[in-house]
Amino acid sequence: MNAPHRIAVEYEKPSSFNVCSTEQVWASVPEEPNAIEREELIAKIKAQLIEKNAVLVAHYYVHPDLQDLAEATGGLVSDSLEMARFGRDHSAQTLVVAGVRFMGESAKILSPEKRVLVPEMDANCSLDLGCPAEEFSKFCDEHPDRTVVVYANTSAAVKARADWMVTSSIALKIVAHLKAQGKKILWAPDRHLGNYIQRETGADMVMWQGACIVHDEFKTIELEALKKQHPLAKVLVHPESPAAVVALADAVGSTSAILKAARDFDAPEFIVATDNGMMHKLRQQNPHKTFIEAPTAGNSATCKSCAHCPWMAMNGLRNVLEVLEKVGTGHNEIHIDEAIRARAKLPIDRMLDFAQQAGVTQPSSIDSQVNKGIGPA
Repeated sequence: MNAPHRIAVEYEKPSSFNVCSTEQVWASVPEEPNAIEREELIAKIKAQLIEKNAVLVAHYYVHPDLQDLAEATGGLVSDSLEMARFGRDHSAQTLVVAGVRFMGESAKILSPEKRVLVPEMDANCSLDLGCPAEEFSKFCDEHPDRTVVVYANTSAAVKARADWMVTSSIALKIVAHLKAQGKKILWAPDRHLGNYIQRETGADMVMWQGACIVHDEFKTIELEALKKQHPLAKVLVHPESPAAVVALADAVGSTSAILKAARDFDAPEFIVATDNGMMHKLRQQNPHKTFIEAPTAGNSATCKSCAHCPWMAMNGLRNVLEVLEKVGTGHNEIHIDEAIRARAKLPIDRMLDFAQQAGVTQPSSIDSQVNKGIGPA
């Protein structure tokens, strides 16, 4: 087996003074196993999950093999919060979280008594990396009169500084609730999602200026051209995308909401502006519909992510097997200082309590917002 191919990944790192710098980190791309190796790896992982009393939870953006394997072995494919909640409620004492590092932290926050493993400890997220806890804390100190609302795509330390944590699917409801109480909001870290929420709710919000390297790259002019080529297609957009892209959407929503919109719309084709890892589940659930990736670069441009998170791509069958074989050694195990973990759990619990009181049993499955021209999206 060859060593993983390493690629340089650039991301924006804002400061508490809203000054952005461009930072660079590395991501490694694992070698794809051949057909025989693939079947052997899957069989070994299945055996290890049973032997180690473990369950595999996978995000919608990871490799299709891992999504299928999670479901075939009694695990789950979902968004980060549902992955964490499923792991908390499952009887397995070891959770293998195929996604990025903050997702492993979220699982550990909700399941401190369980062993939480990640296939690749260096699988990061540009939103998480671009919002360091110390800088973010300074930003909060500069706005002491504001309620701190952070997105799920943040570290445990950033969550510990927050009053509320939200997912993309329940953020509108929570911010509208806070606005009705007369609260002013400090939002972090994704500026596009924050601006979308501000437009929809009219809330008084100051923003941390982070961005997802995948969604930030979707291009308006190229999307308009693609719509002309596919006039019957509905456009599904994740709200981490730029405002001009969101304005072209027929439905805007979280990963789960995008899946629901694809099922509900009576259309033959869909243009999808989110990580292309979603295409696997979309096509599985809608075999008679066609899904097209939204463009991330023009004819003369290049893309940084090309619609796939380079850190999600670090998850593979080999490193899932490795963490299972090394259970008990501390290899790729998530640890969080207990004081930080306990404090980080408070904003999550606050969101879950709100969801229950509002009659929303699963925040990740709230219906997508349907775009009405320039109105609410």
